[in-house]
Amino acid sequence: MEYVNLGATGLKVSRICLGAFGFGDPAWQKWVLPEGEARPIIRRAVELGINFFDTADMYSEGESEAILGRALRDYARRDDLVVCTKPFHPTGPGVNERGLSRKHLFDAIDRSLSKLGMEYVDIYEIHRVDRSVPLEETLEALNDIVRAGKARYIGASNLVAWQFARALYLQKQHGWARFVAMQNQYNLVYREEEREMVPLCLAEGIGYTPYSPLARGFLARTGESPRAEHDAQIRRMYDEPELEVIRARVGEVAGRLEVAPSKVAMAWLLHQGVVTAPVVGATSARHVEDAVAALKVKLSQQDQEFLQQPYRPRQVLLHL
Repeated sequence: MEYVNLGATGLKVSRICLGAFGFGDPAWQKWVLPEGEARPIIRRAVELGINFFDTADMYSEGESEAILGRALRDYARRDDLVVCTKPFHPTGPGVNERGLSRKHLFDAIDRSLSKLGMEYVDIYEIHRVDRSVPLEETLEALNDIVRAGKARYIGASNLVAWQFARALYLQKQHGWARFVAMQNQYNLVYREEEREMVPLCLAEGIGYTPYSPLARGFLARTGESPRAEHDAQIRRMYDEPELEVIRARVGEVAGRLEVAPSKVAMAWLLHQGVVTAPVVGATSARHVEDAVAALKVKLSQQDQEFLQQPYRPRQVLLHL
């Protein structure tokens, strides 16, 4: 395993992050794995040297956090781990049990720590922008959560560049804890991040931890899967004929290098200088093993250009 600093911080993270979106209660999403099936995946990740784990309080209504926390307590030392969770979505029926208000953030961090069975999270990452709350209120609350020792760092997800730039400006202006990580979608069939967010993160020393590195399996799938059958987002995001050309080129390079297509798509992302660690939503131990193996796949400049050439600008697909 390779370890790198998260952006300009001193925090060392594995170059692969295990995402826990797929762990929880199948009643929440049919393809989600219950605890008995999730634990071997988490254990294999630890065995392979992964120290970076990502979840959110809305995944299976908190069950993902609980499963991840119990497994990590059994398989690793807390001091060896970098754990990220994310607030925004409803955690209950009440009007204040959602969003990024000071009230909800203080309640949400305590709820997440209880679910995880931890005294702090390493990264507390806002999951969305909350247009109903002044940004200053959210940023000051995050600063206070850091000062209280409940989070070591803060990050953001699903922002566009002007929103992120404004947040960084306000944090500097007020002396508040600064965002150190950004988690947006980025992969071979969705590269809109390269316009503004990628240059901003490079200029500001922000760790970039993209989700959907394989486009929810689109770039790796050779057949049907439970997620492909039940995840409507796959069809909404990637059901475009021109994207098949890119997928075919991934397969062509994979054939020439004698590796799985998933390893080529992951390797392309790992070759992008801005990427700290892709968040891999594994639903089998093999998915974790393939992601780690992609660290050894070397793509020539010619390979990268061949994979990138068919891409055309697309509609922004962040969950704004």
